[in-house]
Amino acid sequence: MQAHDLSAGGGVLARVHDAAREAVRIHGLPDAEVTLVNVSENATYRVDDPATGARSILRVHRLGYHATPAILSELAWLEALREEAGVRTPRVLPAPDGSRVVTVPGAQPRDCVMFEFLPGAEPPRERLVPDFERLGAITARMHRHARSWPRPAGFTRFHWDYDAALGAESRWGRWQDGAGMGPEARAVLDRLDGELRERLDRFGRDAGRYGLIHADLRLANLLVVGDGTPSVIDFDDCGFGWYLYDLAAALSFIEHHPRVPEMVDAWVRGYRTVLDLPVGDEAEIWTFIMFRRLLLVAWIGTHTGVDIAAELGAGYTEGTCELAERFLSGARGRRGTPLPK
Repeated sequence: MQAHDLSAGGGVLARVHDAAREAVRIHGLPDAEVTLVNVSENATYRVDDPATGARSILRVHRLGYHATPAILSELAWLEALREEAGVRTPRVLPAPDGSRVVTVPGAQPRDCVMFEFLPGAEPPRERLVPDFERLGAITARMHRHARSWPRPAGFTRFHWDYDAALGAESRWGRWQDGAGMGPEARAVLDRLDGELRERLDRFGRDAGRYGLIHADLRLANLLVVGDGTPSVIDFDDCGFGWYLYDLAAALSFIEHHPRVPEMVDAWVRGYRTVLDLPVGDEAEIWTFIMFRRLLLVAWIGTHTGVDIAAELGAGYTEGTCELAERFLSGARGRRGTPLPK
């Protein structure tokens, strides 16, 4: 798998910005100011309409990641969660013709979606433990909804199973091509890969453990105002996976934090206020944290143009090896949680 097109440099981003301007025009906002907010899988823009003072968010999709029916499926669940499960998600703002996905024509057509602007900021680090308890409850509400929701005809999202993440498909690239991957690191992570494959196979994919998930509930995708309940944004990676993967994704890039054991316990407490979490499932939490961590090693290797990937680089691979050694050696704390240094 090659690095995606938005990592390819300024020329590509200039064309993406042109697509954003055209999408805004199609939405009936020809004079709106369009400002790039961030680039990850997609490019996200803030849109300010000088005529009304209204603000919205435009997502310009990368090429080749999701087909239009998959994007429409994402939006269907996002809207159902807000309307039926009490989870605050951004409303989709359709174009004047009613289209929720606008395809900007060109040599390489781009799908774009406009969302309402939600206030708030990423949860502050000093509130990680209480916010993880809230997040556990929100995640359980999402899982409870996913288990009973009659998905609309044509609903399609990809999977986050072993083959898709680390195996034959390796959607975000091969972890073996991660930043700073030398022979020693590869040997350690190869052992981790094998252990994860066996554990996931034993864990299984029955309906109580595997279903429709957000798949990227990290702090950057939560918006908090004051002490309120977080809003959940960016469902671009939602798909079918293990429910515990949503906890693992919440710990993305901070798996080594000294308060991770407390954060995990808080998330479990919050989750159990809504849904049961069997003790046998809880015992495998760090299997999923390491599964996600190894996947992020691959992601960093194929997203060198993304700020956080460039910042973490080879150091993230090195830290993954340290965590892997502790995981593989069975150095566990309470309820299967490795003790951070």
